[in-house]
Amino acid sequence: MSELRKDPIVDRWVIIAAERGRRPTDYETPAPTPGGPGCPLCEGNERMTPPEIWALRPGGSPPDGPGWQVRVVPNKYPALRVEGTPERHGLGMLDSMDGVGAHEVVVESPRHRWQMADGPPEAIQRVLLACQLRLSDLYQDDRLRYCVIFRNHGSEAGATISHPHSQIMAIPVVPGRVKSKLDAAREYYARKERCIFCDLLAQELQLGERIVMDNGRFVAIAPYASRFPFELAIYPREHSSDFTAMDEPTRASLAEILQQSLSYLRPALGSPSYNYIINVAPNPVPRPGKPHYWSTLHLDYHWHIEILPRVTSIAGFEWGTGFYINPVAPEDAARFLRDAMRGAPEVTSGG
Repeated sequence: MSELRKDPIVDRWVIIAAERGRRPTDYETPAPTPGGPGCPLCEGNERMTPPEIWALRPGGSPPDGPGWQVRVVPNKYPALRVEGTPERHGLGMLDSMDGVGAHEVVVESPRHRWQMADGPPEAIQRVLLACQLRLSDLYQDDRLRYCVIFRNHGSEAGATISHPHSQIMAIPVVPGRVKSKLDAAREYYARKERCIFCDLLAQELQLGERIVMDNGRFVAIAPYASRFPFELAIYPREHSSDFTAMDEPTRASLAEILQQSLSYLRPALGSPSYNYIINVAPNPVPRPGKPHYWSTLHLDYHWHIEILPRVTSIAGFEWGTGFYINPVAPEDAARFLRDAMRGAPEVTSGG
């Protein structure tokens, strides 16, 4: 079984998942997975994946067969497993716990060559719905403290299967990077009684220079301290801490701006590899000995999406300092993407 180990100096956990070393693609550069008989995520190859957890089947077709639009299955090579307890073990300064969690794959389309950047938004809405429902279900398990929802597109972003898919990992700790955001948000609210994300968004809307698009419900910006060229962040315009509470009209608006954000990267970067992460709130279930654990999330946290094009490499300086060197000013990136947006054809529905 995998194991979580905590760095004894900094607030960082690492998953030691030695059993994933059995994967033949782990130590070589993967070639794109072809569609058809060779792809475990293509329609008709359902037998090649573990039994599905959830699927959207408008025609009422039976589970684990064709006829689905979106399908969620356990990862065949999970970094974490649902069995066990998250009790911590210690040896002096060294903390560890069993690798308890969940690792799921959201198969976004039965079509192998479907691209989220091409839409239509209705297809992306189905993916977002799957993520909402799975997050809500996973947070019923009080062992799981945080869920990471992410998409790796392209080999440079870590994708080993080219069929369109995203992943959900539920883990028994709140990661240090997430915790630092949550702490900052809580401290800001304690001082000002306002959400730090809402204040940031209001300031960016007033300045305008880093706004890429605004569809009334969501705003896409090039963050002031962008780590990567053409990095984007998407925020709900209205304060919202709970990704699972998004209704159908709001989900439609998010699908629209997410598709547009990805498509407008193409004029600048071609067809870049990218990661996107849906930054959700941690599980608010009370913890033993911590009765106020993240109890103010509904006031001070604001969920959001980060889109990270993989066009530069993280090298020695970045690893050694935690600083990033971005050769494209976010103001220039936002201006370029706005210009691309003005010249882009309208996206048609269908598919």
